Amino acid sequence: MATSAERSDLGDVWRRERPHVLGALTRRFGNPDACEDAAQEALAAATTAWPRNGVPDDPRAWLVRVASRRLIDAWRSDRSRADREVAEATRAPGDAGHQPPPDETTVPADGDLLPLLLMCCQPTLTPASQVALTLRTVAGLTTAQIARAFLVPEATMAQRISRAKATLRASASRLGRVGGDELPDRLAAALAVLYLVFNEGYTASAGPDLEDVRLSSEAMDLTRRLHERLPSHDEITGLLALMLLTEARRPARTDPCGDLVPLDAQDRSVWRRDLIAEGTALVEAVLPRGTVGPYQLQAAIAAVHAEAPTWADTDWPQISALYRMLDALAPSRTVTLNRAVAVAMVDGPEAGLAVLDELPDDDASRRNHRSHAVRAHLLEMAGRRSEAANHYAAAARLATNVREQRYLNARLGDLDRRDERA
Repeated sequence: MATSAERSDLGDVWRRERPHVLGALTRRFGNPDACEDAAQEALAAATTAWPRNGVPDDPRAWLVRVASRRLIDAWRSDRSRADREVAEATRAPGDAGHQPPPDETTVPADGDLLPLLLMCCQPTLTPASQVALTLRTVAGLTTAQIARAFLVPEATMAQRISRAKATLRASASRLGRVGGDELPDRLAAALAVLYLVFNEGYTASAGPDLEDVRLSSEAMDLTRRLHERLPSHDEITGLLALMLLTEARRPARTDPCGDLVPLDAQDRSVWRRDLIAEGTALVEAVLPRGTVGPYQLQAAIAAVHAEAPTWADTDWPQISALYRMLDALAPSRTVTLNRAVAVAMVDGPEAGLAVLDELPDDDASRRNHRSHAVRAHLLEMAGRRSEAANHYAAAARLATNVREQRYLNARLGDLDRRDERA
């Protein structure tokens, strides 16, 4: 029986390798549902074999090989059953019954997840299902994590993912090279997926840690691959620039204990200047080219932040103007929240609160901890401490990331201490 330390090591390997194993299997065999089952069976085999024999030098190849054998055995079993049901005399040469089984030696255990990403983003699925399936299959997010990202119940998201997999099975979808003529139809969903994966890695929706660097790195790598294939696609360029400029702040956004450091308190001297230079160059190259899209605008906002040597030097009028453009082009709750902060920095907190009042007073807003956190921040700026405290408390209750909860409770504590001194 594996020790707790061995189970922990196995879990780390599995979290790291699962998307790559599943990608290698699905590229060869199709049917992501069956491939996921086979990958889970390979993991079960590893829990027995690895504690006894040691973790192999190439765990990814080991998992791919074992899972491939499971799939081939299942294929042979299904084929034998079909052969028994159909008389040999009625089957003409060349029918499916004479096809050889898949060859496991043709399954490379490489780390290219781009084909899997593009398969999950095929047009036979709705955009919401494309995003959900890719987050589950390519990024390895749990159904609960995806549900939180979409602000829907976990059971609803589980049904959505299940239906997406069924659609792929029904369409006999297979993985292969996606031609250039097919690629544009899949890009909108693919970019949305990559953006969500990056954000989940930059600020985890739940758990004890603020960040999951693996997810952000995977999203940036896949975005780079798309950019290499379509360097003239402006929104791919914009998304890559946005990721680079955002990732550049990572060294400063947590303290030595792993707790959140807000943007206004970050030590900008440790921001990654190489990523800022690369991201800024992409923004400067893409903005004059043609129609400006949402990712380009967000990258431009990130570039303005990156250019400011201090928080006080930030060009808030420019950021506010860019958010107005973004809100007109791609309105969303997140855009409104960010625009409210920018407006508050230019025209005062009451003006920012007026922007927040544009949001609908619905369940989604009431359950969104960031809505409460932004309102609390602006109320605090306006000196309305009692109201701010109520919203900080609500935000802390609703936040599912421990580090965000800790930060929000700290802001609430600061308000209480100021009230006591007053």
